[in-house]
Amino acid sequence: PAALFKRVHMRDTIKVLLLLGASFALVALEKTLGERALFSGLLAVMGMGVTLLKTNAPVAKRISGKFSKLWVAAEIWLFVLVGATVNIRYLFSAGLSGMLLITAALLFRMLGVWMSTLGTDLSRKERLFCMIAYLPKATVQAAIGAIPLAMGLGSGETILAVAVLAIILTAPLGALGIELSYKRLLQKQQS
Repeated sequence: PAALFKRVHMRDTIKVLLLLGASFALVALEKTLGERALFSGLLAVMGMGVTLLKTNAPVAKRISGKFSKLWVAAEIWLFVLVGATVNIRYLFSAGLSGMLLITAALLFRMLGVWMSTLGTDLSRKERLFCMIAYLPKATVQAAIGAIPLAMGLGSGETILAVAVLAIILTAPLGALGIELSYKRLLQKQQS
């Protein structure tokens, strides 16, 4: 697509539709070919994006803006579908053990964020804010939480319930933490 976009003038909306169509086609082709596929559909999609960015950065940035607008609607559908899929009984059964698992994972994640920012120019307060900013988890959990259930795994309901519990706990907690701490932990850059 990158070479096509340089040769043929077309609206950015058409470019987005072509990229989206090519992406779905590559993933579907890989799935259809199964073990005979000599490529990874997802890696091919990433390769398309990287190639476009390297060969035509201005177009890539404009298309990225279009995809961001598409993502607003797609994200709503993602959360609606996950909400419709989750079994509330499993959500309550995951309860305390699910909350403990999520808490332990978040503590390790926060420790990882702290350690990964140690060699940077960030101040202690800025590193603490990074830990808080990485707290909310929602989109990835919503996107992959239902996959084990769709695959028919026996633990699929529980995995989805814990993913939804992570969303319910961390999204508001992280948003609140960011809102309450950014004024104290961050300083505006003088331009």
